[in-house]
Amino acid sequence: MNKVMSNKLLIALYISPALLLVLVLVFIPLILSGYYGLMEWDGIGEKTFVGLENYIKGLQDMKFWSSAYHSFLLAIFSTLSLAIYLTISFVLASKIKGSDLLRKIYLIPMLLSSVAIAQLWIKVYNPSNGILNVFLKQIGVENPPAWLADPSLVLFAIFIPILWQYAGFYILIYYAALKNIPESLIEAARMDGATAFQIATRIKLPLIKEVVSVTVVLAIIGSLKYFDLIYVMTSGGPNGASEVMASYMYKLAFSSYNFGYGSAIGFLLLIITLIVTFVIRKLTTPKERIEY
Repeated sequence: MNKVMSNKLLIALYISPALLLVLVLVFIPLILSGYYGLMEWDGIGEKTFVGLENYIKGLQDMKFWSSAYHSFLLAIFSTLSLAIYLTISFVLASKIKGSDLLRKIYLIPMLLSSVAIAQLWIKVYNPSNGILNVFLKQIGVENPPAWLADPSLVLFAIFIPILWQYAGFYILIYYAALKNIPESLIEAARMDGATAFQIATRIKLPLIKEVVSVTVVLAIIGSLKYFDLIYVMTSGGPNGASEVMASYMYKLAFSSYNFGYGSAIGFLLLIITLIVTFVIRKLTTPKERIEY
């Protein structure tokens, strides 16, 4: 093994397929997106070089900033929801009866496609016979809202299925991190008289702080580039009330056939995501690493 690891040519040979895949599927599309953003192009005909005009237009576009605001709202909700996922993970890791079954149930949304989840929740939010409004009528609400048609409610109505969809993913990460904590530390704390709450907040939580930091970054990045479920449920409507950056970019490129401007918006989305990721990593990375 040492002979293999010291052979640089062999190492390069092993990693070259993965590097080639990343180059073709990630870096080249990113470069092309930035390049197309410099063009006026309908995706079919001749390209016309316009320089930074599309990027400047994007920075001055209020619809883009409105969609960015919605994306950041989703990022905030996703980050706050991590506290709920973390709490559930603490409960599941405490060896309660039926924890294995509950863990499997939480994972079910991960097994469904975003389109299937969107169709399911469209039925739930149906204003006339959806299960939510039927329940509200049963408890005395005479005129329950049209959740996906009300500009003041649609964004929050969409956030619920998004958070539900990814609950199992984060719960599984936290559960695995908690189970990785040596039982001897927990037993020692119990012998010293620590309560379950003290063990959770003063021992377990500090030990998985790095994992929590990673999930915060994942939640924010995922929210900023989220697209599929929102597009299926509302297509950014009504009147742009649920538009996010990715859906706005898609509409410009594939509905309005303005590939140049759409590519510029996509590249601006990349830059915003990189900046936010850098800032969040700086704020959430623990200064000291706890070894155990």
